[in-house]
Amino acid sequence: MKRSTKVKSIIIIFFTIIIVVIVGRFMMGMYFQKKFSKRPPPGIIVTQVVNYQFSEKVESFGTAIPNKTKSFRIKKENLIKDLELKDYVKKGDVIAELIDGKLFAPFEGVLGKRGLSEDVLDSVNSIIITLDDSSIIFSDIKIPEKFAPFIKKNLPVSAKFSGNKNKIYQGLVKDVSSRINADTRSLLIRVKIDNPSFELIPGSLLEVVVNFNQRLSLAIPDTSVILEGNKIYVYKVSDENIAQKTEINIGIRNNGNIEIISGLNEGDLIVAEGLKKVRANSKIKPIIK
Repeated sequence: MKRSTKVKSIIIIFFTIIIVVIVGRFMMGMYFQKKFSKRPPPGIIVTQVVNYQFSEKVESFGTAIPNKTKSFRIKKENLIKDLELKDYVKKGDVIAELIDGKLFAPFEGVLGKRGLSEDVLDSVNSIIITLDDSSIIFSDIKIPEKFAPFIKKNLPVSAKFSGNKNKIYQGLVKDVSSRINADTRSLLIRVKIDNPSFELIPGSLLEVVVNFNQRLSLAIPDTSVILEGNKIYVYKVSDENIAQKTEINIGIRNNGNIEIISGLNEGDLIVAEGLKKVRANSKIKPIIK
């Protein structure tokens, strides 16, 4: 009898402890839930969906060709005084003073001696100098056949060269060949590039970008997208500042912007940065970017 009473007491104590632990954990959970529920929503950088000028592009390489060039062969015996070659001359400037008169520049440009080796490129009796008008540069480039249907005259182009890779020069498509080269499967085009400061040097290798299929489309920053398998989402912010996970369809990317095909409207507010701090259907404190 005493043994039975002792067992019952142990069982009662055991279940009492379990009940106390369960109640304690419940109370602690309620406490922390209440405590953390009072935390303010996190500050998240947001931005509006806006219109942006998108374009597709194709890159190629070509050689810089001056707008105009002229060579002069001057006999040394005709020189009244030694040549003083200048980097730049204007139309009408004196190039050389000769026995039978002065030699004037027919157009503005950069004047220089052809080559550097005196004994190879200068004959015993004469000197060859060149005048290049490179205020406008042309370049003939090859475009892969698959882009041929999109390439038209007057499309905008940009170019840069190794002498100054940080600067981009603007221009346009001047001429387009009427045929595809059967050997290279490419379309030959000529581009025209503005070079008012004469920085692009004739003969330089140019990296040319032709922009085509330009259009105005809705855009969002590429930092705002969430990739999940084959689907793409953003957090769209409601009027109540709730982050709603929204599926979107996208097009191309340009300079950190992504083209929106469907899923968003102009003026919609979306999370732009800090995606890891956001949970679907949670409240945030928008910080306009």
